[in-house]
Amino acid sequence: MIEVDIQLARPGFSLASAFTAPGAGVTALFGRSGAGKTTIIQAVAGVVRPDRGRIVVDGETYFDSAGGIDVPIERRRAGYVFQDARLFPHMSVERNLRYGQRRARGADAGIGFDAVVELLGIGHLLGRRPHTLSGGEKQRVAIGRALLSQPRLLLMDEPLAALDAARKAEILPYLERLRDEMKLPILYVSHSLEEVLRLSDRVVALKDGQQIAEGSVAEVMSRTDMQPVIGRFDIGTVLDCTVARHDAAYDLSTLAFPGGELRVPRVEAPLGGAVRARVRARDVAIALAQPVDVSVSNLLPAVVEAITPGEGPYADVALLTGATRLAASVTRESVTRLGLVPGQAVWAMIKTVAVDSRSPDFAVPGEPSS
Repeated sequence: MIEVDIQLARPGFSLASAFTAPGAGVTALFGRSGAGKTTIIQAVAGVVRPDRGRIVVDGETYFDSAGGIDVPIERRRAGYVFQDARLFPHMSVERNLRYGQRRARGADAGIGFDAVVELLGIGHLLGRRPHTLSGGEKQRVAIGRALLSQPRLLLMDEPLAALDAARKAEILPYLERLRDEMKLPILYVSHSLEEVLRLSDRVVALKDGQQIAEGSVAEVMSRTDMQPVIGRFDIGTVLDCTVARHDAAYDLSTLAFPGGELRVPRVEAPLGGAVRARVRARDVAIALAQPVDVSVSNLLPAVVEAITPGEGPYADVALLTGATRLAASVTRESVTRLGLVPGQAVWAMIKTVAVDSRSPDFAVPGEPSS
């Protein structure tokens, strides 16, 4: 387990963050540029010294301002993967990887060279120099070098930010394998909602140096107060679902979640498999009576929980459908016209094609996504 509770002040910037991350899996530090994400993992690595607080990894105190503890960088055993791969240009891929091994002297033997090469699919690259590699290949080698240093935790600082869409698609399945097969705690810095949804187990959200939320992906990414971080038109609800049925005739799947079902384009996952989907608030419409003769397949009985007027013409409506809270974005005029009030029974309508299993907002946790 990773425990972080730190404060830091610099000219024009202050940081305050307190969270715990499990001993395995991915915890995303999410927020826009300048939010303080990189500063946090630099503090965990020992590159930045907080003004006050504590950092504890797997029971060992790395930093404690009150106790005068500040473990040197080289003793923290943190594998660090940067936005740019930072490979040694004069070394082959194999020699870059072996450099990581040499850094592991004195550490307990963990994952071996051949296992790392297989995990990341880089066996055919071993004799090549970094300048001959694609951006995605370079990052896979950088991750391998970090793993071969036998780290106690892995710190990943926007590892896909410099890659185009094709290279991101190339490397994401390898990151999913890393998450699923390596029993390491991973702190993953990102401002990409796609990456957080696909890779993360937990999220720590930051804005202007202040932590504003911590919890599971579904919990944090479904909060309406995340709008300043995510944006009005991308705010929505993240649903952790299981595959209930496949409809081969129409190439559709039905997903079950607490309190309802969702019909979506076919999901390449087995019956009972775990699926995570995000429904944008702007894709949720509200009706006072059960609609009939409409093309929308997802009609969910719901109760209005709260109505929050937004900027301009917008209003945010929180709906409860069974045990699940669903966000809807409508106009203030619609609220008035429909006479919406808290406690009112309504119907939520979501188009099947609005929850596209091929979109970045869809993931099959624990399995490579496409």
